[in-house]
Amino acid sequence: MILIDPPAVPRWDRLWSHLASDTSYDEAHAFAAAHGIPGRGWDRDHYDVPDDHYDRMVAAGAVPVTSRELVAALRAAGLRRPKPLRD
Repeated sequence: MILIDPPAVPRWDRLWSHLASDTSYDEAHAFAAAHGIPGRGWDRDHYDVPDDHYDRMVAAGAVPVTSRELVAALRAAGLRRPKPLRD
């Protein structure tokens, strides 16, 4: 299933959502490619999606969830790849 959280992360003068699959990275990549999300938006285990794409992603079938639910789904599926800790 493709999941998307609400646009809440500020960066580059806009808000961003996270789009991910709770099934496989391949599913996330296929959905993103089919709906115009560029590969440069991939960040380890999810795509960063600008706020103006949110409604279109939901209309295309992405399931709205909270940020916590998205992370929990990635962890439960064994797909979570957290960023390494910095010194």
